[in-house]
Amino acid sequence: MKTTFLEFVWIWDKMQNLQLPKHHKIMGRFLSDLFHQKGRRQAILMAFRNSGKSTIVGLFCAWILTQNADLRLMILSADQALAKKMVRHIKHIIQMHPLCQGLKPKNAEEWASDKLTVCRCYNGRDPSVLAKGLPANLTGCRADIILCDDVEVPKTCNTSTKREDLRQKLSELDYIISPDGLILYIGTPHTRETIYHQPDWQKLTLPIMDEKGQATWPERFSINQIEQIRKTTPSSKFLSQMMLKATAFDKVRLDDKKLKYYDDELDYYEANGCAVLKLNGHRLVSGCAWWDPAFGKVGGDNSVVAGVFSDNEGNLYVHRLLYLTVPENEEATHYQCAQVAQFLKELMLPAIHLETNGIGRFLPALLRQELAYQRLSIAVLEETSHQNKIDRILGAIEPPLLNGNLYAHESVQKTPLISEMQDFTAKNNTHDDGLDAVAGCLLSEPIRLKSIPQFYKNRPLWR
Repeated sequence: MKTTFLEFVWIWDKMQNLQLPKHHKIMGRFLSDLFHQKGRRQAILMAFRNSGKSTIVGLFCAWILTQNADLRLMILSADQALAKKMVRHIKHIIQMHPLCQGLKPKNAEEWASDKLTVCRCYNGRDPSVLAKGLPANLTGCRADIILCDDVEVPKTCNTSTKREDLRQKLSELDYIISPDGLILYIGTPHTRETIYHQPDWQKLTLPIMDEKGQATWPERFSINQIEQIRKTTPSSKFLSQMMLKATAFDKVRLDDKKLKYYDDELDYYEANGCAVLKLNGHRLVSGCAWWDPAFGKVGGDNSVVAGVFSDNEGNLYVHRLLYLTVPENEEATHYQCAQVAQFLKELMLPAIHLETNGIGRFLPALLRQELAYQRLSIAVLEETSHQNKIDRILGAIEPPLLNGNLYAHESVQKTPLISEMQDFTAKNNTHDDGLDAVAGCLLSEPIRLKSIPQFYKNRPLWR
C-alpha cells in the first residue's frame, strides 16, 4: 500500500500510544520532500538532542522500502555499534508496522545485525540496509540513499586532524552514491568547523527553542525544563547540542566573577552524640580532597591539593587550595606528603583522591605511611584519569558556576586558581593544575538535591 510518510509515522505513533508532535511533522515533510525530488540531493537535518530524530529517521528508512523495495540504503555513523543500533530500529519497525508486511525476508542470513535485505525484485549484491562505522572500508559499497547519522561526535572532531579526517572520509561518499541518490547528514554540531556548514545543501534546523523563545516540544520540554538544562550544562554544550549553534570552543571561559566568596571557617561540634560540621551557616554532608601531584619545582607543573565540601542544599564550597612548593634541599615526595597530611587533618576530611598518573604512581604508599606516622585515619583513593583534561574541567566546574551554587573561601583569591580561570580556554591551556584538582573534587561529589528532614543514626559522624 502506498502511503505518505506522515501517515506511516502517525500509524506507528498510534501503535505506541504516542501523539505525533509538531516538530516530527516538520521533519516528516522535510524528509518526504527529499525522497520525492529527482536527481542528486544533499541535505542536512539538525534537531536538538532527545528530539526523536533517530526515531523519525528509522521510520523514514522503513517507509522508503515500502515505496521501493529495490532501493539500497547505507547507515553511516561514528562507529559500527551506533550504525547497528539504527539497523536494529529499522528491523523492529519492519517487523511490527502493518504497512511493512511482506518485506521481512525468510532467509535468516538476510536479516543480520549489521545489514538486512528485504523481499525485492532487485537481485544485486548490496543489501537493502547496510550499517557502517566511519573507520570501516567503504570501497566497493554502493547505495541510493546514504544517511550519515551522528558522524560528527567529540571523538571524530575534537582536533583539527580528526576534523580533516572526517571530511576526507565523507568525501568518499561521492563515489558510493548513485547518480540520482540522496546524502543526508543527521545530528548536532560539536565544533565551530562543523560539517553541518554546507551553504548549498538543503537544510532543516530545529533548536529546542525558536527565535521567539517558544519551546519546540512543549509537551516534553517546557520553558522551565529548558532553563534547568541550560543551568546545569556548560554553555558551549547547550548552544551546540540544544540550540544547534556551532560554538567556538576556544572562546569558552570560566568566569571567576560568578564565584561566590565567604570568609567563614569550619565549625565542628558534637551534640547528643551526633557530630556536626557547618560552614557558611549550612550543615555539611560530605567533603572531598583531590591531589594532582607534580614535583613542585619552579618552572614545572604545579602540585595542587584541593579541599571541597557540599552542604544539604546542594551548594559546593572550594574551602582550601594548597599549591605545594618544595625547597631545593628537600626531597619532593616526602615533603609534599607531610604537607598534604596536615592539610587533611585541618579540614577533617575522611579521604583523599590521588591521581596516580606520572609521579603519582609512587605516592600512595608514601602518603599512607605519612598519615600513619601522624596517626590519622584517612583513606587514600588511587585515581587514574582517562578523560580529556579540558573536557573534565569544563564539565565539572562550569555547570555549578553558572548555576550559582559554587562558593570559594576568600583565601582562594590569593592562589593562582583565579588567574587560571581567567586564562582558561578550551584549547592550549598550560596552567590549569588548580582547576584540575578542583574538577576532580567536584566530579567525586554526588549531585545533591535539597534535603528532606530525616532522623540521623546516633553516631559521631558529621558527614
